[in-house]
Amino acid sequence: MKKLFFLILFCVFFPFNIFANDTFLSLKKDKVNVRYGPGFEYPIKYIYKKINLPIKQIDKKENFRRIIDLKNNSGWIHVSQLKKVNSIIPKTDKILFSKPTNFSKPLAKIEKGRVLLVKNCSNNWCKIKTGNFKGWIKVDSSWGLN
Repeated sequence: MKKLFFLILFCVFFPFNIFANDTFLSLKKDKVNVRYGPGFEYPIKYIYKKINLPIKQIDKKENFRRIIDLKNNSGWIHVSQLKKVNSIIPKTDKILFSKPTNFSKPLAKIEKGRVLLVKNCSNNWCKIKTGNFKGWIKVDSSWGLN
């Protein structure tokens, strides 16, 4: 009985979702340094040159976030270079529709790997913007959604 009480007490004060810190973010700028470690004293590993690129946060230490991208590249980025997720990358070619249904008018073919800005999502569909196009895509097999 004591063990059950302590287990319930632990779950109340330390919910399990605090341990799951994998979350998607986007790059805030069109040039972002990725470092080998969580500090400016660490050398630059590589540089992203794509604003709004979705990346996954897998760890954090003070003002730095350890990230991983679609191609499994990883490193540390300062929090000032990141923003909440607002983009996705389709892993397969997609069709952009005028409404969130396969029976609506197709507007364009979206090629895999293109960064799409997300306006809102509902029932496995997201309203997106890319270039001169706005519409809805089915977001199965896409990188960047929580």
